[in-house]
Amino acid sequence: MQELFTIFLVLCMAAMGTCRSVDFSLLQGGQTNVMNYGAVGNGATDDSQAFMRAWRDICAGKSYPNLVIPGGKTFLLRPVQFYGPCKPSKIYVEVYGRIVAPKLYDYGSNNLNCWIGFWHVNGLTVKGNGQINGRGAEWWQAYTSTYCKLNASTPSIAMGFYSCNNLLLQGLNFINSQRNHISVSGSNGVTISHLTITAPDSSPNTDGIDISHSKNVRVSDSTIGTGDDCIAFGDQTSQVFVKGVACGPGHGISIGSLGVGGASAQVEEIHVDSCSFKGTQNGARIKTWQGGSGYARKITFNNIKLEDAENPIIIDQYYCPHSVCQTTTSAVQISDVSFTGFLGTSATDNAIKLSCSETVGCTNISLDYINIKLASGNGNTYSSCINAHGTAHNTFPSLLCLKN
Repeated sequence: MQELFTIFLVLCMAAMGTCRSVDFSLLQGGQTNVMNYGAVGNGATDDSQAFMRAWRDICAGKSYPNLVIPGGKTFLLRPVQFYGPCKPSKIYVEVYGRIVAPKLYDYGSNNLNCWIGFWHVNGLTVKGNGQINGRGAEWWQAYTSTYCKLNASTPSIAMGFYSCNNLLLQGLNFINSQRNHISVSGSNGVTISHLTITAPDSSPNTDGIDISHSKNVRVSDSTIGTGDDCIAFGDQTSQVFVKGVACGPGHGISIGSLGVGGASAQVEEIHVDSCSFKGTQNGARIKTWQGGSGYARKITFNNIKLEDAENPIIIDQYYCPHSVCQTTTSAVQISDVSFTGFLGTSATDNAIKLSCSETVGCTNISLDYINIKLASGNGNTYSSCINAHGTAHNTFPSLLCLKN
């Protein structure tokens, strides 16, 4: 204690006689525990304000920049938003306990569309072995899948990161989000690893990780099983590397959907390597709406293992989940896409679908070292194409429909 006091005194003197400008990130070994701010951790008492008080002190540089949510406790949080920019250059949120959402009718208003959100916080690390439980079952029962997709602002994203540069998210367990489990938007320099994300395959719109308007993103060594896309990449996304992700159940790893409502898309340099799909609705997927514009290009899927996956390889430029879409001639331009090293089984006989726009088409599509057999063992798989241009080598099923 005497040593800590001495260090504190020295820092105060260095700050020209005032302790208000002390950077607590320089004090090693300290922590800001939510229990010291009035959190109860019994799973029934609302601990939101205790978390917010702790965050305000950290962000203002008035406390250690290590927010600790201790193990052995369950913290009930109503929607909470942690805003920056903050004084410390780095902030650590360490989750060892269990965080649960309120019940549906105790939720209150949520205009921000996010349960736990971080905004404009650079140098943020969120890590630990704790659990984030969105208690989504009530929401899934209250709203049908169609309702959720048409009224996406109603259920909440479990955890969102908005304009958070140099972000690290590591080790947590996410279960049963009301909607997306994790969303990242407007961020540069993001690392996500060693996550477990779980929701029933029947749960509507429960994407594992959604990334948009971001660049320099790495996702690795995670297990994701949900009712929608395991990972989805939206507009204005580039320089993304995904490796070692096990997906299933779910809708695969998807580029898109892009071009909804005639929007222009810009997606490039998305690289997926050494991932697996088990019992998924799709494997490697690119999906765009009719009527959009822009591009999705320089995309690679390499070293993919398949087990009983529907649509192992699919480009769908006629994406329309509600079956009320009009036929239009414009489309997002898809080019420079490679599928290499796919091995395993398909739940459907049409294992490769390249359904490109009849007017724009897909160009420079490459397939190599593909071996996809029918999971049932009864019959063979086949490929289908619409206006797809490229090359295929060492590929089963063959792609005679692919245009040079």
